[in-house]
Amino acid sequence: QVQLVESGGGLVQAGGSLRLACAASARTYSSNAMGWFRQAPGKEREFVAAISWSVVATFYADAGKGRFTISRDNAKNTVYLQMNSLKPEDTAVYYCAGGRRPAATIDQYNYWGQGTQVTVSS
Repeated sequence: QVQLVESGGGLVQAGGSLRLACAASARTYSSNAMGWFRQAPGKEREFVAAISWSVVATFYADAGKGRFTISRDNAKNTVYLQMNSLKPEDTAVYYCAGGRRPAATIDQYNYWGQGTQVTVSS
């Protein structure tokens, strides 16, 4: 069964940190690039970060560069998103996704989690 389950979201004050995790089934995780996207109320889902299967390549949207770090533990079938210096505009539902390549577009991902809410208060 294809499955991605996000965790680690919550309420944090501006300037704080959160670490999101996405646990995947072996079928979803194996050999796939993984990405994080987010969707704020009334806005389209947008790219946050992606990482290749081999961990060699990572990519970030401008909004998260220098603040967010994507990583993965292939032994645990888990991908992480460390978010530091959070801002109120980072408030959104964060989704992890699996696909063939670490792309910035939604259509490159075949598997999606249900999302985890991140709320940053000012």
